[in-house]
Amino acid sequence: MNIVDRWLLPDGVEEVLPPVAQNLEAVRRQLLDIFQSWGYQLVIPPMVEFLESLLTGTGTDLDLKTFKLTDQVSGRLMGIRADITPQVARIDAHSLNQQGDVRLCYAGTVLHAKADNMLASRTPISLGAELFGDTGSGGDLEIVSLMIESVKTITDLAPHVELGDVGIFRQLIKMADIAKEDEEVLFDLIQNKALPDLSDKVNGLGLEKKLAQRIISLPTLCGGADVLAKGKILFATYPDILKCLDNLQWVADGIGSRFEQAEIYYDLSELRGYNYHTGIVFAAYVHATGRRVAKGGRYNDVGKVFGRARGATGFDLDLKALASLGKPMQEPRQIVSVPLTDVDLGRWQKICELRAMGYIVVDGETADYDKKLIKNKGEWLLR
Repeated sequence: MNIVDRWLLPDGVEEVLPPVAQNLEAVRRQLLDIFQSWGYQLVIPPMVEFLESLLTGTGTDLDLKTFKLTDQVSGRLMGIRADITPQVARIDAHSLNQQGDVRLCYAGTVLHAKADNMLASRTPISLGAELFGDTGSGGDLEIVSLMIESVKTITDLAPHVELGDVGIFRQLIKMADIAKEDEEVLFDLIQNKALPDLSDKVNGLGLEKKLAQRIISLPTLCGGADVLAKGKILFATYPDILKCLDNLQWVADGIGSRFEQAEIYYDLSELRGYNYHTGIVFAAYVHATGRRVAKGGRYNDVGKVFGRARGATGFDLDLKALASLGKPMQEPRQIVSVPLTDVDLGRWQKICELRAMGYIVVDGETADYDKKLIKNKGEWLLR
């Protein structure tokens, strides 16, 4: 092996060095403190689990992202987590099994076998909050509000919020009663907003004309507040879809009243996490970069496979991405160098005193320092 290869890291895998690491940790602590103040309790799921637990309820969404290995003890297939949400759902359903609403939060590194894009990290630090037991619009608004508050606190900017609902597409597919392979094709075409190809595909399925037109129109329902009005006209005879639109409107009104500067964008064809999300989906973008820093949605059915199906909604954010866009969490502390010229109790007591005052004290020589502790006439003085 070439000596240069010994210190190279895999593509998409990076280390975090000072002072960025210190700022990253400060942001993590601040966000977890915010979550705690909202009533969310911290859990620390394991880095690896049996593959069935990690992928249960998520369909194929996480399968290609998950590193797999064989457990040398049991011989069973294990996975390194690519998402922490399924783990927290398992904790709520099985490990805690509490009645009523349960609020949990987490922070930890995840590993992606494939990056989301060419510039994305394969080892992001995921930090998020999950609300279990609440099936109503109030839970959705609480989680979206916490997501906005988290981004706003770190960046000083109200984020650009995107709202959608996978339930709309689910209802249309249910009424179309088409084969699974056709559903998957429509899913890809709608996600890519490939309108000509979508039209050709839908028209070739022999669907009722009005239903076909509504499926074809779905990717065009994106933009500002008028999107919901257009949707209510288009789906006027579809009561279940109207409920989805009413929920989006209620959540949007709540966001507007709580965060006046937050801009809301609607995309009724957003199908992110389609294999496990069951209702509203949302994301937060930072204005200056257009970069998505947080995402989430409702996923009522994930806990069913763990023996406890109930309402669930939550979000996670990319801690590295958010911290890189925010202001420094702490002012640099002054560094004190203490040369090892004389070892006595007074020297040690002075070092402890300075550390308690907030100084960074290096017990020994260092080239990088602001002040130095020296002994003069029997006293330790800071100069």
